[in-house]
Amino acid sequence: PPLPQVEKCINAIRFLSIDGVEKAKSGHPGLPMGCAPMSYVLWNEAMTHNPADPKWVNRDRFVLSAGHGSMLQYSLLHLCGYDLGIEDLQQFRQWGSKTPGHPENFETEGVEVTTGPLGTGICNAVGMAAAEKHLAARFNKPDCEPVIDHYTYCIMGDGCNMEGVSNEAASLAGHWGLGKLIALYDDNHISIDGHTDISFTEDVGARYEALGWHVIHVANGNTDYDAIRAAVEEAKSVTDKPTLIKITTLIGYGSPHKADTH
Repeated sequence: PPLPQVEKCINAIRFLSIDGVEKAKSGHPGLPMGCAPMSYVLWNEAMTHNPADPKWVNRDRFVLSAGHGSMLQYSLLHLCGYDLGIEDLQQFRQWGSKTPGHPENFETEGVEVTTGPLGTGICNAVGMAAAEKHLAARFNKPDCEPVIDHYTYCIMGDGCNMEGVSNEAASLAGHWGLGKLIALYDDNHISIDGHTDISFTEDVGARYEALGWHVIHVANGNTDYDAIRAAVEEAKSVTDKPTLIKITTLIGYGSPHKADTH
């Protein structure tokens, strides 16, 4: 699509997310604003999914491991045509709504798994990718089109990578060579405690390489949409390893007062 159209789509994701948080007077707008470009590329260009049939067995899976940014996922579901209307977005974080403060797979059609506790979403994504590999080995036959052939995508943040459980799951994913698992790491240098320079300065990419992952770095995740697209394509071409795409972003990108704050 032409660049102005792409940017309109990305800003629509941002502003729906902002409006939901503002109306609720509660929530996290920074992650949706920073992750809107990578999310647009995934949901509109990379992922194979069907809003009319959210349980289609061979759909690509998406897990928002950074579940506190749930308005991002609700905005994406709404814009892609899932059963989530604008009135549902207006009820963000309200009792009994379809848009709770963290994604809940039993509340919202199109949400694959409940997330929120940091690190657990990427663990679920590893499980989904393992299930895909197991089912493909069991049911796909050499003389016909594959029955099971889909990717698992996960957006995770600094907080997810700080949690020990994510490292255990990532180690297993590397060991098993889950080539259809693609994790997008929102590298915005912010955690719940503040800027990561106070507590989390390790080389995350080097750690994942040591765990047997393919690692790609997108230096400008705010506006370099082609680099994000190229990284996803490269990740798909590596079939014997899971891929971590480290995407450096600015939390709250576009906000004159909230960008790069916590």
